[in-house]
Amino acid sequence: MSVRCPALMIAAPASGQGKTTITAALAAYHRKRGRKVQVFKCGPDFLDPMILETASGQPVYQLDLWMGGEQHCRARLYQAAQQADLILVEGVMGLFDGHPSGADVAATFNLPVLAVLDASGMAQTFAALALGMAKLRDDVRVTGLFANRVGSARHREMLGEYLPPELPLVGWMPRDANVALPERHLGLLQAEEIADLKARIDSAADALQLLSDDLPAAVEFVAQSVPEIPKLLSGVKIAVARDTAFAFLYQANLDTLVALGAQLKFFSPLNDAAMPEADALYLPGGYPELHLAQLSANQTMQHSIRAHHEQGKPILAECGGMLYLLERLTDSAGNSATMLGLLPGQATMQKRLSNLGLYSIELPEGALRGHSFHYSNMETAVVPLAQSTGNRPGSKHEPAYRLGRLHASYVHHYFPSNPEAVARLFMPQK
Repeated sequence: MSVRCPALMIAAPASGQGKTTITAALAAYHRKRGRKVQVFKCGPDFLDPMILETASGQPVYQLDLWMGGEQHCRARLYQAAQQADLILVEGVMGLFDGHPSGADVAATFNLPVLAVLDASGMAQTFAALALGMAKLRDDVRVTGLFANRVGSARHREMLGEYLPPELPLVGWMPRDANVALPERHLGLLQAEEIADLKARIDSAADALQLLSDDLPAAVEFVAQSVPEIPKLLSGVKIAVARDTAFAFLYQANLDTLVALGAQLKFFSPLNDAAMPEADALYLPGGYPELHLAQLSANQTMQHSIRAHHEQGKPILAECGGMLYLLERLTDSAGNSATMLGLLPGQATMQKRLSNLGLYSIELPEGALRGHSFHYSNMETAVVPLAQSTGNRPGSKHEPAYRLGRLHASYVHHYFPSNPEAVARLFMPQK
């Protein structure tokens, strides 16, 4: 069984070319025309999906052949194709970067590729970059080009002078600071941090210069069965931290918890007086270092989380969530504050990346996959329970710590990789 749906991967030769801006603009453009747009993001990124969700009005899911596997990704695409008028997939880094790469995703699911190139500072050389992307792999179909940050009509004409007919320039975006998306060290700002985000996306959609209003060609998506998730967490209440300090949440993770039978209770460690009454606690990653004073001053919240731990209830803390558990956290400017103190030790933010990569980890509950991306260095005397393993040779190991029912590591786990193991991490003691 299969279904056909117009689909397109938006890729680029490198990061910083404007993939997210163009993907968001295309999603908003077609949404304004009454079309239901489902957007996916290649790789483990958290920040771009926040932007793309605002543009499309739909939850954005990751397509990662390593974290989720081909079967999982195929099922996601098939489900989307049954409901959407258009599927857009934003690539990761450069089209051919990484293992797996955006090109691997495009080839696996036969997605046509729209190559976005930052045209500022070049003219006819635009064609050389485009041809290189189009011809590097026979199994990757680059069907069109999009020029970003175009200076003028004459500039646009020069960009297309050497392009062959089979590699057309299908659109362009003028250089405009009003549509650019602000960034920080981990990438784009979170959607909630950009006060005029919707206005920027609308401006980008209006600024799109497209040679045709037609949808891209339809792609065939084949039905894919996935194992049924058992209701191992039926009736279990899980408190999930979610605010601007703790926002790195995969929608697929939340869906998995619900499929396991859990009831999710969202709260803000920044603004709420206490965590909700719950059987387990999930502290995802984020930017606690940007909110040191507020997190440290919220003593009633800290008391409630400590009480939860003292009662022997499960806590899963990932990256920024783990930093919140420490005794002290220091930002890159030297500002320091006390944190929860449930995990002995301290961490300091660095100005350079400390680690990045895809990881698997063998826990007593089972094997899980995920990724790590952080700028902090952590010191603790706690002996690790396990060490994660990178998917590429020479990767730096990431330790996982266990104190009672508290489990913490730098790894952002992808729950669909092993729902049963996730259930055991959150399962209350009998």
